[in-house]
Amino acid sequence: MKRTYILVLALLMLGGFIFIQKRNSPPKHAVKLYWFIPDGMRAEPGLFNIYAWANEGKLPNIKKLMERGSYGYSYPNFPSHTPTNFATLLTGSMPEVHGVDDGPMREVGKPLDAVAVPGFRSTAKKVAPIWKTLEEAGMKVAILSVPGSTPPEVQKGIVIRGRWGGWGADFASLNFETLGDLTQRKKQGRGTRLFYFGPQLTQYLDGGTPKGWEAPPMSFSDPSEVTLVGWGTPVYAYIYDSTNDEKKSPDRVMFSLDKKTKLGDIAVGDWTDWQPITLVWKTADKSVNVDSHVKAGVIKLGDNGFFRIRLLYDALNRNITFPEAAADALEKSVGPMTDFADNFPAQLIYYPEDKKAFMDEAKLSFDWHTKAVGAMVNDFSPDVVIHDIYTPNQMLTSKWWMSGVDPKSASYASMDPKVRDQLWNEVQDMYKKLDGMIGEILKVADKNTYIVLSSDHGAVPLDRSVNLNNVFAKKGWLKFTIDPKTGEPIIDWKQSKVMYLKMAHVYINPAGLAGKYTRASGPAYEALRDEVMSTLKDLKDENGIAPVVEIVKWENAKSYMQLDPDRIGDLVIANTPGYGWNEEMSADLVPFSAPLVSGYKQAIKAADVPGMWTPFIMAGPGVKKNNFLGDKPFSLIQQYPTIMNALGVAIPSFVQGKPLEIFTR
Repeated sequence: MKRTYILVLALLMLGGFIFIQKRNSPPKHAVKLYWFIPDGMRAEPGLFNIYAWANEGKLPNIKKLMERGSYGYSYPNFPSHTPTNFATLLTGSMPEVHGVDDGPMREVGKPLDAVAVPGFRSTAKKVAPIWKTLEEAGMKVAILSVPGSTPPEVQKGIVIRGRWGGWGADFASLNFETLGDLTQRKKQGRGTRLFYFGPQLTQYLDGGTPKGWEAPPMSFSDPSEVTLVGWGTPVYAYIYDSTNDEKKSPDRVMFSLDKKTKLGDIAVGDWTDWQPITLVWKTADKSVNVDSHVKAGVIKLGDNGFFRIRLLYDALNRNITFPEAAADALEKSVGPMTDFADNFPAQLIYYPEDKKAFMDEAKLSFDWHTKAVGAMVNDFSPDVVIHDIYTPNQMLTSKWWMSGVDPKSASYASMDPKVRDQLWNEVQDMYKKLDGMIGEILKVADKNTYIVLSSDHGAVPLDRSVNLNNVFAKKGWLKFTIDPKTGEPIIDWKQSKVMYLKMAHVYINPAGLAGKYTRASGPAYEALRDEVMSTLKDLKDENGIAPVVEIVKWENAKSYMQLDPDRIGDLVIANTPGYGWNEEMSADLVPFSAPLVSGYKQAIKAADVPGMWTPFIMAGPGVKKNNFLGDKPFSLIQQYPTIMNALGVAIPSFVQGKPLEIFTR
C-alpha cells in the first residue's frame, strides 16, 4: 500500500513537472536574433536622451533592454544617408569596401543625366550583407522593409519589400491636386517625382462636371468630379456640398471605381476603409495586373473647385515579397500594409492640413509594423529577423517638427512655447510607439534570443538650402532652362562644365558633362577644379556663415572619407549643420533659400554632431547587463562584428569593424 502511494505521488509530481515545463517552455522554434533598425532614430546624451526617458518610465521596454544588456551611442559615416549607413550596418565595413557611397550614385564610364547605381538596390553592395553570411551558416533570415535587401539575396529566407530597391511592384502613394494656374506645380518642380527622377508622386489636374454617376449624393452647390489615375487604374471622385448653409463650398467626396459602387463617402480630413483594387505594374518589357488595396483621404477642399486628395496604396503584394506566398500570409495576419508616412521627397509639407494626413499615415504605419513583429516570427519561423520602419526618419526630416523641438533651429526661439510643447509631445509619442514595437519583440523572444536596437542616422534642424547649381550657373559653368509648365529644369549637359548631384558630389569637366562621364585631367581641369573649390570656400550667407565644412578631391576621398572613388564626384563636400545642399535650380539663381522641411541628415560629418547619433542596445545571453558604454559614440561598423560574435558565426575578412567588449564570457 505504501509502495503504491509513493508511486502515485511520484507520477503526480512528474506530471506536474511536465505540465510546468510545457507551460514555461519557449515556442517550438525560437528566434535567435531580432535586429530592429528604425530609420532616423536620433539618440544622444543631450536633447534626445532616450536612456533618460526610459529611466523616467516613458519607454518601459527600452528600459527592460537596458537592464538586460549593454547600451550606448553610435554615429553614421559620411554622407550620413540611409542607403550608405544601412550598407555599413549590414556589412561591418565602410563605403570604400561595400561601395554604397550614396543613394543615387553616378559612376565613371556612365552618363551623369541618369542614376548609374541605385544605392537602395542590393546589387549596389560589393560585399555580402549579413543575411547572406547567416544563411550560409545555416540560419533562416526574415527581412522586413530593409533598404538594400532587394532584389532578394537569400534563397531560403523571407524578404518583404526592401525599400526602393527597384524590384517588384512598388506602388507609392499619390497626391492629386487642382492644376489651377500652375503656381503650385511650378513651385514643386522635380519635387513631384520619387527621388526627383522617378514616377510622379503628386499629380495636378482640373475637375469637371460630373457625368454618368448612378444615384449621386445631393449637393447644395454645383458638384464636380475628378478622375484620379494611379498605377493604371482610375478612381473617380465626386466632390460635393452636403451642407445647406448657402456658402456653396464643397465638404465631402464620394469615391468609386465605376461610378456605381461606392468605395467611400468622406468629409475633409477623413479616410475611407481599405478597399480592393487591381493595379497595373509596368516595366520595360511587360505589364502585370496586381491585386491590391486602396485607401482614399481628403486632405483639403476649397473654393473655385480646389481639391487635394491622397490615395494610399497597400504596400504589400505578391510581386514585392520573396517568396510570393509571404505576402498572402502577412495580409492574412496583419492586413494591408502602410509601410511609412509620406514619401521622398516629402509631399505632405505644402498646406497646414498636410500635417494631419502625415500623422494619420504614421499611425497606420506603426500599427502595421507593430502587428508584423509577431506575424514575422509566427508565420515564418525564422532564426533571424531584421526589421526596419522608415516613419521616424520621415517625421524628424519633415516640415512640422524639428524647428520646434531642437533649440539649434533658427526658428526655435520665435515659436510659441505651447506649440513647441505640442511638437515635443508628438515626437515623444513617436518614440513611445517604437518602444511599443520593442515590447512586441520581447514577447516573441526567449532567453536565448539576442535583441538589438540600432539606427542608421539621426537628424538635425535644416535652416537654409544652399542652391549650389544656382551658384554654378551664375558663374557660367552650368547651363539650363526652366520648363514653363512644370518648373522642372532642362539641363544643357554639353554646355555645362560643373554640376552638383546628390548627396555630396560636384562633377567637373571643362570640355562639358555630356555623354559618358570620365575623369578629366590636365591644366584646364585643375584650374577649373581649383576655381570651383575657391568659390565654394568663399560662399557665405547674409550672416557671414560659410555652409562648406570640408572639400575633398576625388583622389583623396578614399583616405580622408573612406569612400569608393569610382562612385563619387570630382569633389566631395560636407556641409555645416543647419545648411543643406540643394540640387534644384531656379531662374533667379539665388544661392540660399528657405527650405520647406525643417530637418535633414545628408552630407554631415556626423561623429562630432550629437544630433546625428543613434542608439545601440544589445541584450541576450552572455551580454553584460545594465552596462552603459558611455557618452562617447562608436562607429556603426562595430555593430556587425559584435552581432556575429554573439551568434558564433565567423566574421568575414572584409569586415573593418571590431566587436564591442560587451560580453561576460
